[in-house]
Amino acid sequence: MSKKTDYAAVKAKLKEFLADFQVLDDNGRKEFKYASQITNIAHREQESITIDLDDVAQFDEDLAEAIRSNTRRYVLLVQEVIDELIPTYKEREPAAKDSLDVYINHSKMIEQRVRGEEPDLARANNNRIPPQLTRRYDVAFNAFSTQKPVAIRQIKAEYVGKLINMKGIVTRTTEVKPLMQVATYTCDQCGVETYQIVSGTSFMPQQQCNGEDCRVNRSGGRLSLITRGSKFTKFQEVKIQEQSDDVPQGGIPRTVTVYCTGELTRQCSPGDTVNVTGIYLPLKKEGYMAMMSGLVSDTFIEAHKITKLNKTEGDASLDDEELSEEELAALTETDFYNKLASSIAPEIYGHEDVKKALLLLLVGGVDRNPSGMKIRGNINVLLMGDPGVAKSQLLGYIDRLAPRSQYTTGRGSSGVGLTAAVTRDPLTGETALEGGALVLADQGVCCIDEFDKMDEGDRTAIHEVMEQQTISIAKAGILTTLNARTSILAAANPAYGRYNVKRSISDNINLPAALLSRFDLIWLIADKSDRMNDLRLAKHIAYVHQNCATPQTDTNPLDMKTMRRYVAQCRKKNPIIPQDLTDYITENYVLLREESRNLRRAGGGLFTSARTLLAILRLATALARLRLVDIVEKDDVKEAMRLMEVSKISLKEEDSNRTVQRVVDRIYEDIRKLRQD
Repeated sequence: MSKKTDYAAVKAKLKEFLADFQVLDDNGRKEFKYASQITNIAHREQESITIDLDDVAQFDEDLAEAIRSNTRRYVLLVQEVIDELIPTYKEREPAAKDSLDVYINHSKMIEQRVRGEEPDLARANNNRIPPQLTRRYDVAFNAFSTQKPVAIRQIKAEYVGKLINMKGIVTRTTEVKPLMQVATYTCDQCGVETYQIVSGTSFMPQQQCNGEDCRVNRSGGRLSLITRGSKFTKFQEVKIQEQSDDVPQGGIPRTVTVYCTGELTRQCSPGDTVNVTGIYLPLKKEGYMAMMSGLVSDTFIEAHKITKLNKTEGDASLDDEELSEEELAALTETDFYNKLASSIAPEIYGHEDVKKALLLLLVGGVDRNPSGMKIRGNINVLLMGDPGVAKSQLLGYIDRLAPRSQYTTGRGSSGVGLTAAVTRDPLTGETALEGGALVLADQGVCCIDEFDKMDEGDRTAIHEVMEQQTISIAKAGILTTLNARTSILAAANPAYGRYNVKRSISDNINLPAALLSRFDLIWLIADKSDRMNDLRLAKHIAYVHQNCATPQTDTNPLDMKTMRRYVAQCRKKNPIIPQDLTDYITENYVLLREESRNLRRAGGGLFTSARTLLAILRLATALARLRLVDIVEKDDVKEAMRLMEVSKISLKEEDSNRTVQRVVDRIYEDIRKLRQD
């Protein structure tokens, strides 16, 4: 038989802990950590208090373990203790902040007056102001620092009522709505106020007055709800899905529902990777839903703390401090551009210029909004190449490196899955929009593999995102525009599986010009046979396979955390293009157009439009951001032009040596295509 807990002794311990616990501040002075917070709560300067279990463990380890295993009960105990301590720490009467404060003060004043003049007319126990109504703060617990996160798949019945720690990706958040905690009614016959404590997300309003006069006289007074005398708190429901690393082979990612209240609302948005500390509880159902559910109960997590995390480093918060001057000096040394580029996927051999383009994609250009018009700053890159040139590996590395990213494939994605789907909210029954991959990757990178395998109808959903950076929705009576400020990184194979040197570049790519013009850089990577290059590649692959490490090079690659911090610092810069570079840029653009026109007349080349000029400006501003400067230089524009030239140089030799087909041969070829279709 388990030993019965003496809650009176526990409350005494909690009171001693809250009043006497001390920490040392930066100057070495002792500071009462929780007593000062209770003083702020008494003066209405603070709305929540978070208690660290590590601090409780320093005071009493058994008490800390008891709180972890029965958290909901100890939240109520701490609230009762703070209610007892508040009069001691109150130095002045706080000013009323809202109508509920005015109502509570007015009710207390009337009760004291009635109790002083005629004690017999004092309120009955069932009609007294409950402490839940006068309590204007929330209590939360922070888990042990040594407590490991529990995988969502492993959260089972043994954790019910306990404080747990879990990680996952936010897939959906509802609107923040008011949740009733205390309902206040007034009787139309006797005028007595009745209070009802609401503990769940639904309740049955009281109808009959239980006041003394109505009960004795059997007058059957009707109750009406007083909104200004009731207590509401902010409420938001968040759906969190387990990370892809935790999903077993052949399994479907599982989700868990998190209820956020008070200051914990609006702490995260869809697409964020978060760490949630909270209490695992069963969901209480009432009425018909309780009869239908039977013995099976839905569960949720009552959030106590929500922290945004980086994608791969689960213990590192997004709010990392900026790089110091010494670290910046070490990073921005000579040839730092090549060093940063070589730090992207160092296990992959070669592709130096491709990695530079991916580095610029992470940094991005600068958004411009001239007189209401929006010019995007995000850079879109298409990797079009033969099989086996490490396109998917590069996409996977960028997906892990970017702080906010989504990874999807052409065949596994639909237009709705990329943009937004209309769903019905199970909590409120309202029609709601659930964002797809492009919405979840807002302010990040969306990696799309097997881009050529995507259906044409689904591919058109990306057109608006790639230029306007928005998604317009007109479904089920919902007319809205969602933000999708994301960079698209796509990988595809040529139309015939491998690059066919007998056909033109446009025939090999086989994507519509409207889509190709939206990509700032189109990398055409051919797998050409070269003995010396093949030998170096084979040695590199063999070394990585044997040692699970990158071969030694002249420069040591930077780790992911440093790269992420440097890119975040680069994105804070907003460089401008000086006036003296205008003529140089426009002249080069005119030459590009002329060269493209000549190539297309010869049956080769790619389409060049005004978007190409914007792409040059975006790449140049991204290079200036990379150097942490505020003005674009001529070398930045030259490097941007070089990258655009190099992206197609591997195929220009074959394209220039390609014999021009006769008109008759081209007609026969088109007929053969039509017959195959």
